[in-house]
Amino acid sequence: MKKVLIILVALMGPIAIAQDQYSKGMQKAFQLWGEGKIAESSNLFERITAAEPDNWLPSYYGSQVNTLVSFGEKDKEKLTWQLEKAQEFIDFAKAISPDNPEILVQQAMIHTAWVAFDGATYGMTLSGKVVGLYEKALQLAPENPRVVFSKAEWDMGSARFFGQDTAPYCRDVERALELFTNFKPKSPFHPNWGKDRAEAILKQCQS
Repeated sequence: MKKVLIILVALMGPIAIAQDQYSKGMQKAFQLWGEGKIAESSNLFERITAAEPDNWLPSYYGSQVNTLVSFGEKDKEKLTWQLEKAQEFIDFAKAISPDNPEILVQQAMIHTAWVAFDGATYGMTLSGKVVGLYEKALQLAPENPRVVFSKAEWDMGSARFFGQDTAPYCRDVERALELFTNFKPKSPFHPNWGKDRAEAILKQCQS
């Protein structure tokens, strides 16, 4: 029995070390992101992705960091590079974890960044895809607060564009906030964003 325990400890040692390196790498990538060092953060997420070929989270965040910085970007060449990089990351994540609602939301965000940059050029081709992605994500995870909120925010933007009432979607934001209250991510690195933004949007609804 003692020998079995020794063997188990010996086997667990490298796993624990590898896991620790993964955790340190992810924490560092988030730190760089928080400091506004987007390229450095993206590069580190890319290295972690290569080291963790069965883990969708590093590539998910690599996609997200390149997508979020693209909103408001005016330089088309820079935006194109960032969003193409974001697409490469999310394609890798999709290959690891197909039909993942978090990944579907992130794909929708990439399309939304293109539409936000040039609605006349990209709205016709990508808006339908965004709607389809959110509908699929909602079918897969109707209780996921990010799915409910992200779809509501897209619907509100579309309603404003067409001069329609946004009030029905404010109720969806309220529901998303209720879901955020009870949501628990599977690990410290699983997606857990969106509550602060949902609260800000709801305040706009109530003003």
